[in-house]
Amino acid sequence: MKGTLTYKILKEHLVSGQLEAGCPVEIRIDQTLTQDATGTMAYLQFESLGLDRVRNELAVSYVDHNTIQVGFENADDHRYLQSVAAKKGVVFSRAGNGICHQVHLERFGQCGKTLLGSDSHTPTGGALGMIAIGSGGLDVALAMAGVPFSLVCPRVVEIRLTGKLRGFVTAKDVILAVLQHFGVKGNVNTVFEYTGEGVRTLSVPERATICNMGAECGVTCSLFPSDEITKDFLERQHRGEAFRAMSAAEDALYDDSFEIDLSSLEPLAACPHSPGNVRPVRELRGLKTDQVLIGSCTNSSYLDLVTASRILEGRRIADTVSFGVAPGSRQVLMMITEDGTLERFIKAGARILESACGFCIGNHQSPSTDAVSLRTNNRNFEGRSGTKSANVYLVSPVVAALSSITGEITDPFDQNIVSAPEVSFSGDFICDDGLLIFPPSDASGVEIVRGPNIGQPPQCPSLPDMLRGEVSLKVGDKITTDHIMPAGARLKYRSNIPVYSQFVFENVDASFHQRSAALRDEGRASFIVAGYSYGQGSSREHAAICPMYLGVRAVMALSIERIHQANLCNFGILPLTIASQQDYEEIKMSDELVIDNPALQIKRSLEGHPVEVRDLTGGKTYFMKLSVTPLQAEMLLKGGRLNQIREALK
Repeated sequence: MKGTLTYKILKEHLVSGQLEAGCPVEIRIDQTLTQDATGTMAYLQFESLGLDRVRNELAVSYVDHNTIQVGFENADDHRYLQSVAAKKGVVFSRAGNGICHQVHLERFGQCGKTLLGSDSHTPTGGALGMIAIGSGGLDVALAMAGVPFSLVCPRVVEIRLTGKLRGFVTAKDVILAVLQHFGVKGNVNTVFEYTGEGVRTLSVPERATICNMGAECGVTCSLFPSDEITKDFLERQHRGEAFRAMSAAEDALYDDSFEIDLSSLEPLAACPHSPGNVRPVRELRGLKTDQVLIGSCTNSSYLDLVTASRILEGRRIADTVSFGVAPGSRQVLMMITEDGTLERFIKAGARILESACGFCIGNHQSPSTDAVSLRTNNRNFEGRSGTKSANVYLVSPVVAALSSITGEITDPFDQNIVSAPEVSFSGDFICDDGLLIFPPSDASGVEIVRGPNIGQPPQCPSLPDMLRGEVSLKVGDKITTDHIMPAGARLKYRSNIPVYSQFVFENVDASFHQRSAALRDEGRASFIVAGYSYGQGSSREHAAICPMYLGVRAVMALSIERIHQANLCNFGILPLTIASQQDYEEIKMSDELVIDNPALQIKRSLEGHPVEVRDLTGGKTYFMKLSVTPLQAEMLLKGGRLNQIREALK
């Protein structure tokens, strides 16, 4: 909208299209980031384009997800990633350097730039005044090739902040209040832009927490102005040149507005099993707690850890609690080692975990059976922790630290253990880039190293004259990409699609992959039917690649989330919207479905015509909406984005 910071930055990067909400546009991408769980496939896809070097301003490859190296697979991935980074002109952040979003904020983010990352929490960069967007790895591979990023021009919602946070109330409570208001669905193609005098009371790490969890609302990104607070942060990171003052015009027009009085907020928690299931902590007090974990890309900054350690100072965690702390970056770890924060954690009984994503993605620290786990991360989907029966609550570092002492969920306003800590930091950050490997100017002698687990991007099948098959799976609302493609112990197979595909919907219906593959081998299509908010959560494109490999040709849902919808198009799967709840209920598992002349129907959908899906079993025709851009329609016609790009490069 006119005068918004969002549209100012988009205008500077606009390649094609009209800056009007709902219109397809293409923008230039300045920076890209990948992480090792998604990066291997992204670089394999980039390699398949045949380019010698990346063409965007900056590309960074982070190792922060698959750092538990049981077996050879993860180590092989890391060796491949380091070698391909050197060959293709990419900065490589080694394991131990920290979580991609935390490190990128510290060392690479620049005000007014665009950032595309193969991780759904890339919007963390909005804390520096960046348009930072999460996407599938293929989109990032193409951005590294200099291809503009295609998106639907967003509506912009103003979130006006007034007042100032009270003691014990944190930025985590701000974003939980946003989630409480907006929920986790219905915010597709939207940007949250933060304004108001309350913005000036929040540090960059606090802004980062808010932008980070905006992803749980399903928005394209979140955005803060770049101001004196931003400038101070960047100067203390020895990166003053990255600052540029940017803000919305005083008379900016927004599509909607929501006001939060920071001084009225109280400690909040997201209850199982959704970040949008928000309740006041006071309503949960007294609930026995088995595990407390502080860290993740949401709450692992230096200020987060210092605040938590001040609460723990001179105290010990309860005998019944397993307590772990994961600093967000090597910089944070070095700083808490120097100032005594680390010692306070250790004396209190904390387990010091690696500077990595770790427990947030279920890669370790799975809680015990039926446990209550308090975590400062951003997602608490059922089973994501690695223990399906566990109940995970998302809280601030303040609530986490207090509850680790008492052994139960504790309302900071209803305890006499400690006063609200006043924490500030005015010195320079420790800036040691020793675990960043910058690419050589001449990579002619560099060899790309591939272990036996490193595969190739699977070939998307072309679009047939008729799609005929059956409903191989029917699921309900809020099916996340964790449901579709489990992480945790399965992450190490992401470089090997035939193997990883064996685990599609493993925790929903373990027989799905066999059923779908059998249909594929018979030359028949596989269809998935779902409820609302299908594909929410992580940006993992494998939730589209692996179903495509198994023969899924269409997802029919009451609604599909933005990143997943884009990934489905990238890999030739039709993202169809079911017209009504009644239609959803009528379509049954194993129904025989037919889509006649899909190419013609895809083209007609651009003119507003529905796609006709004939249910031979139920004897009825359903009219479903295909909401795609002209570029996405072309992808579907070609059988996927890679097919389309390869054809264009011929």
